[in-house]
Amino acid sequence: MWRPESPYNDLPDLPPKVEVETRSVLKQVAEARASLAALDQAARRIPNPTVLLNALPLLEAQASSEIENIVTTADELFTADQLDADGSRPEAKEALRYRQALVNGVASVRRRPLSTSTVIDLCSTIQAREMRLRDLPGTFVGNPTTRQPVYTPPEGSRLIAERLDAWSHFLHTSRDLDPLVVMALSHYQFEAIHPFSDGNGRTGRIVNILVLIDRGLVSQPILYLSRYIIERRAEYYRLLLAVTAEGAWEEWTLFMLEGVRSTALSTIEKIDDIQAVHDSVQSELRSALPSGANADLLDVLFEQPYCRIGTVMARCGVSRPTATKWLKLLVDAGVLRTIRVGKHSLYLNTRFLDVLTRAERVPEPPPTTLR
Repeated sequence: MWRPESPYNDLPDLPPKVEVETRSVLKQVAEARASLAALDQAARRIPNPTVLLNALPLLEAQASSEIENIVTTADELFTADQLDADGSRPEAKEALRYRQALVNGVASVRRRPLSTSTVIDLCSTIQAREMRLRDLPGTFVGNPTTRQPVYTPPEGSRLIAERLDAWSHFLHTSRDLDPLVVMALSHYQFEAIHPFSDGNGRTGRIVNILVLIDRGLVSQPILYLSRYIIERRAEYYRLLLAVTAEGAWEEWTLFMLEGVRSTALSTIEKIDDIQAVHDSVQSELRSALPSGANADLLDVLFEQPYCRIGTVMARCGVSRPTATKWLKLLVDAGVLRTIRVGKHSLYLNTRFLDVLTRAERVPEPPPTTLR
């Protein structure tokens, strides 16, 4: 019998002993899959995929860190990334480590199956130190003011290792369940195991996209659920607890599937708006710059919303005076804005940054009837 104040050492392995793919769940699976397919097609329309692969993971890093009350702004992160985090606040550096863990995780899952060692590597990168599975008792999940426990995860490194091995086995053997359902179930399980002393939430959110890549539902890491979770944080934690306390798997799975559907659709809208800004800036570059201006400059302006003179020199193969002249002409034409960060001059593609950092336009969920 589960009790919030006692370690949940009897946490059942997956799959659950109840039907998960109910009629409501399968209907939502179909809608989420259609949205993912549309997202994949939208991503292919971007001529330079680095535009998405650089910017969107950094926004995910910001959102995922915010869930853990590590607060930084997207503007601060893009600036720190351009300056290699020199002089950045610890919060920005921590969010940048999340992005690095994400990049490493995608590379890892393309080489070998997701496993316990994968999540240890992810958490170690996020925390900037070698992480081990929890081996000390007393992990507290609850109200920090009243010290009222809500949930106590399993204890003991050996037991945690066994639970993680069973978790990864489920990921790779559950071929009778849809991969989106597998993602939802495995996310709960990872959070319930709570294998590390810190960094569990951020590690688990990276695992979500790795599962989808591993199972072939997305080809690139551009679908991130952290902003969806932030906007529904109370519901997210309520549903996690409801699975533990009541076995409410259907409601939890529907919540995660709706996250995939709505996030995919809002990301498509963002991609379309990025493409519109890209086309507009391309036209303005032709008008503002000499006819011999290097075509690589447009890629530089959209791979990050900020750029430096040195970046233009390296990517475009031009001298400092030429790179400086191009950027100044674009500032004069209102395409870019220049800012000073310490001793550095950065050139900001304001319209691109505005699209990246605007509030998500989340589509309304379709009506769903629980069976």
